[in-house]
Amino acid sequence: MAMKFKDALNENEKNIFKEAIGKVKPIKQDTIHPQTLVSKKKSIQQKQKKEFEKQQFFFSDEFEPNLETKGPMKYVKEGVDAFEAKLLRRGEYTPELILDLHGLKQQESKQEIAALLAACIKQHVNCACIIHGIGNRVLKTKVPHWLVQHPDVMAFHQAPLEYGGDGALLVLIDLKDDLFCKS
Repeated sequence: MAMKFKDALNENEKNIFKEAIGKVKPIKQDTIHPQTLVSKKKSIQQKQKKEFEKQQFFFSDEFEPNLETKGPMKYVKEGVDAFEAKLLRRGEYTPELILDLHGLKQQESKQEIAALLAACIKQHVNCACIIHGIGNRVLKTKVPHWLVQHPDVMAFHQAPLEYGGDGALLVLIDLKDDLFCKS
């Protein structure tokens, strides 16, 4: 019959071991089961995925808003004071997040904009800058069309020169709790 490890140590060896180790505090077993942590993590990931999909839903390529074609690109959501666009143009709002779309395709750009808007809401950032560039004017045309569709975009205006000028937009996001921090 095989001897158990406990039984294999004689009393003298146990005492030598206790003297060498000194005082020890027994470790308590965690009360959180590893499976619970895994299921919570999956739940959080699913929630984040749904939120991202919800953000993407608002961007249709077929939607053609009635935006002014003369002058700088600007938009103010119905019910928002038109003065907000003027404040954006003057640089009264400083963007805390900047997204550069150079080198991205149309679909990638749409995903990045959705992620930017979600990040703005999550981090309570009311102003962001989207640098779309000029190039072939594809993104320059599409970005405003996408932004108009998002319910949390209050206004946008062509950015001042220090943020990209004609190749960028400053976007004002509705945080639903009126925590506007003008700079």
